[in-house]
Amino acid sequence: MLPIQGKLRFSDYSSLYDLVVRKDNKWRRLSELTDFSFVYDELKDKYCPDNGRMAEDPVRMFKYLMLKSVLGLSDVDLVERCMSDMACKFFLGLAPEDNVIDSSTLSKFRRQRLKDVELLDMLIGKSLTIAREKGIELSRTIIVDSTHTLSRSNPTMPAIALQKQSKILRKTVYEMDASLKDHMPEKYEGDNLEKEMDYIAKLLTFLKEQKVSLLPNVTEKMNLLSEMMEDITDHYTVSVDPDARTGHKAEDSEFFGYKGHLAVTPDRLVVAATMTSGEKGDGPELPELIRKAKIHIPDLEEVIGDGAYCGQKNLENAEKEKVSLISKLKPLVANEGNYARDGFSYNKDAEMMVCPAGHMAISKKIVNYKEEARKYQNEVMAFSFSATKCRVCAHAEKCGYKRTKTMRSGKIYYVSIPTQEQIRHRKEQETEEFKQKYRERYIVEAKNSELKHSYHLDRAISYGLDAYTMQGAVALFSSNMVRILRILDEKSGK
Repeated sequence: MLPIQGKLRFSDYSSLYDLVVRKDNKWRRLSELTDFSFVYDELKDKYCPDNGRMAEDPVRMFKYLMLKSVLGLSDVDLVERCMSDMACKFFLGLAPEDNVIDSSTLSKFRRQRLKDVELLDMLIGKSLTIAREKGIELSRTIIVDSTHTLSRSNPTMPAIALQKQSKILRKTVYEMDASLKDHMPEKYEGDNLEKEMDYIAKLLTFLKEQKVSLLPNVTEKMNLLSEMMEDITDHYTVSVDPDARTGHKAEDSEFFGYKGHLAVTPDRLVVAATMTSGEKGDGPELPELIRKAKIHIPDLEEVIGDGAYCGQKNLENAEKEKVSLISKLKPLVANEGNYARDGFSYNKDAEMMVCPAGHMAISKKIVNYKEEARKYQNEVMAFSFSATKCRVCAHAEKCGYKRTKTMRSGKIYYVSIPTQEQIRHRKEQETEEFKQKYRERYIVEAKNSELKHSYHLDRAISYGLDAYTMQGAVALFSSNMVRILRILDEKSGK
């Protein structure tokens, strides 16, 4: 049953707060700055109004999440900290002698009460509403960039994961019918993924013809192994985190996890954000960031971003939205129209193409093949992908790669070099006005660093894209609220 929003309960010890929690304490000021009743309004449909045991106050539970985001503690350590930290208890609206929740309650709140709630946009919007109420004007310029967040778990090499799962299946079969041991396909013990997958296919085919496959215990293991095969052909990596993917920070540097795409004002307030898996490119997220930003800044004038955002489609969208795109043109990003239809994308940090399955090209070179030159009416850049990955990839047919045992190279992808029109556009980037505005990009990079180090968005605290989105939403809201306090201090000369 949903309780009425709780307030600070006065007791004989309430005066301790005036002695211990100073008026300039961050948590005291945040508590006085914000009316958190919006949390109650957003989550009331998640509770039964008149039946069941009385639930914990959702406003207080949300405040626990804010404390967790800023302090970077586990649920257990956070609860222990709140029991003895008077500033935290004041922020939570507890009396000094009140007890705190059990750590499992916070876990259930995250997974059950916040499920299917548009938390990200709602919290960003609420923080900006508070900013306007305090007299803070939002700039007509936004700066966009992405930041990566590591998954809670690391990926496992596909061949090793398959070997472990096939071993479990064989062991289960032997327990049911030991006589099959001498008739099983000869197992593969190397690290070649293609050969391991061939062996798994033979093993599953053999077992389907045996009576033992009718047993539920064996069927479950077979289905799990078959599902793992499908996942590997789709994404290549294997992990307990179902939505995390491998992204690339540079040609020789990669990460496994997620990406947060942000739009911030020069005052370092986040006005829009999207959360994706790690392999997604930056450029395709720009239209959505502009759309969300214009909800709060209808008269948006400028968007500043790095070369990842200066693709042909983004230039056209910026013109449609009547905003100026301050982004340096990169040769291959500019020609995104040549590969967008096939699901390929360009990673501006590594300056390499990424295929629909999320694999990065392993090499590139300019080629002068006449047939390719005629096709693109220009010079072309050829990107080569790993044959080891292409041969077992479920997207091979879609991207045009033909599986052959004699083929030593993977998919080769061609992208045209800039046209004369794009070269003229690059000259416009040499103006002093453009250069001066482009220098403001450091603001969003500083914001990304702040979110990772001060709000612990460097690693996901749970599994799945929904959990990461919730974590990011609370971190962005907390960051905006603290930033509002700093802006107000600057205005008052503190």
